[in-house]
Amino acid sequence: MMKELRVALERYIPWNEQEDRDRQVMLSCLDMPDILDRKNLILHFTASAWVTNAGRDKVLMAYHRIYDSWAWTGGHADGEADLLSVALREANEETGVHARPLSDDIFSLEILTVDGHEKRGQYVPSHLHLNVTYLLEADEKEKIRMKADENAGVQWFSLDDALEKCTEPWMIRWIYAKLNEKLRAFGR
Repeated sequence: MMKELRVALERYIPWNEQEDRDRQVMLSCLDMPDILDRKNLILHFTASAWVTNAGRDKVLMAYHRIYDSWAWTGGHADGEADLLSVALREANEETGVHARPLSDDIFSLEILTVDGHEKRGQYVPSHLHLNVTYLLEADEKEKIRMKADENAGVQWFSLDDALEKCTEPWMIRWIYAKLNEKLRAFGR
C-alpha cells in the first residue's frame, strides 16, 4: 500500500505553491520509520475530508475540542496507507454521516502544525501532520451526531460561513479557502 500512496502523491497535480512544496516534503518522508503511525512523534500521515452536500454549496464541519474551532473531519492513519479509507472512517466517526468519495484521487495536500496538547490524559508533543485530503459527499438530510470525546458539535455551513466560523486564521487562509476554491472548480 505504501507504493500506492507514493504513486498517488507523485501523480497529484498541485493546485498552488503551498501544495507543490508540501508534496515534495511528503514524498521525501515516505521512507521514514513509522511515517504512517503516531509513534513517530515528529511527523506522520493523516487524512482529512472536505465533506460537501449534493449541491456543492455546503460543507460539514465539526467543532474540534483540541483546536477550539470549527474544522473539517479527519484523523491519523494509524498504520493504514489507504488514506481514503481513513478519511471515510473519520468522517463517519466524527459526524455520523455515510459519505462517499466524489473521486478516489487526492483532493488536496497540506502539512499542518500541531501544537503540544493533552489527549486522553497524556501529553502529545508538538509535531507535523502530513495531511492528504479527499472530497466526499454526504446527504445533508442524514442525521448527524457529534463524537463527544473529540468534538462539541457538528453542523452544515455554507462555503462562506465555514470560513467565518473557523477561528484559526492560518487554516482559513491556506486550507479552507483553497478547498472552497477547488470545490467551486470541481467538475467543470
